[in-house]
Amino acid sequence: MTLEEGARVFQQNQKEFFRVLNLNKKCDTSKHKVLAVSLCPQSLPYFAAKFNLSVNEAAKRLCGFLKSLGVHYVFDTTIAADFSILESQREFVQRYQRRNQEEHALPMFASACPGWIRYAERVLTNLVTSHICTAKSPQQIMGSLVKGYFARQQNLSPDKIFHVVVAPCYDKKLEALREDFYTALYNSAEVDCVLTSGEIVQIMEQKNVSVKDVTEVAVDSLFDGLKEGDVVRHDGKKSDGYLEHIFKHAAKELFGVDVKEITYKALKNKDFQEVTLEKDGETVLRFAAAYGFRNIQNMVLKLKKGKFFYHFVEVLACPGGCLNGKGQAQTEDGKPDRALLAQMEEVYTAIPVRLPESNLHVQRMYQDWLEGMDSKKAQDTLHTTYSAVNQSTSSLDIKW
Repeated sequence: MTLEEGARVFQQNQKEFFRVLNLNKKCDTSKHKVLAVSLCPQSLPYFAAKFNLSVNEAAKRLCGFLKSLGVHYVFDTTIAADFSILESQREFVQRYQRRNQEEHALPMFASACPGWIRYAERVLTNLVTSHICTAKSPQQIMGSLVKGYFARQQNLSPDKIFHVVVAPCYDKKLEALREDFYTALYNSAEVDCVLTSGEIVQIMEQKNVSVKDVTEVAVDSLFDGLKEGDVVRHDGKKSDGYLEHIFKHAAKELFGVDVKEITYKALKNKDFQEVTLEKDGETVLRFAAAYGFRNIQNMVLKLKKGKFFYHFVEVLACPGGCLNGKGQAQTEDGKPDRALLAQMEEVYTAIPVRLPESNLHVQRMYQDWLEGMDSKKAQDTLHTTYSAVNQSTSSLDIKW
């Protein structure tokens, strides 16, 4: 991280959040902002487990608390993950079909984790970054939804919205600084501030507020007059489930196989697991989940030696996945809170699964907002590019 980036990350804190809230209380309405907060699905189990609530109660009470502070809209980022997963599914099938023509078509690496993306771009070479899926992460797409789609629906200029994301990890703050995550025309970032789940709890403590005393308020949707229903999630026990969704989609599209249940096989450790599809006695799909930098480094070394035989890898920087983000799953002395994490995993796996394909709002938005799934607008809005910068020859000597 550069010094400038460090300073800008540090600015994404409770003080900045309250600065905007307090500006809205001043008489000069020209400086007022519409405050929108987007909640990551992996943050909600933290609040549910920490305060002994159901995940639906946690979502509504968190919404009630934020609105009591002066927030205007509270959204769920699941819809953004729907777009990201659908685009990743399509891209994988396309890469698989041209694997014999393009050297870097496979393996495809997931692009949702900003810690992994930062490591790939700043430390690794283009040999690796060319394998990263070009679909934007859920946070990036939520930025486009709030400051693009929602702003247009509300007849607002994007710079009049102050968009906050509540996330399980600090790396999301870095992701918010990406240059391709910025609308130059309006001099406006698509996400203005990222607060971790733990930082929201700190605000509650500063305000001396008990979640159990907060009024439940239904989470808003991006569509006029509608509220979100019960909390839903994607397949995958600790993340947004890119591996499971892409695996099932590819099995059906490429080989005509309906996969109902996925069986994970743990290899060197519980954070490196593989999933395979067999057809006519042959392994036709080989996917892996690689969590934590030790597994990521081993994966990259094998790739560079030409000994990496997976078609797709769900890569996450945090051991244990997104629920174990350092912005929520730690004790006060900075150690992993294993008991809380176990509760969070139990809460998360109990949330009903909704397939991205079944979200009718997403299907409508492809047509009404993005001008079709294959349009230039859809490509520009939902995809980006990743490339190596500031390469270091000693980067792979780091022992994680």
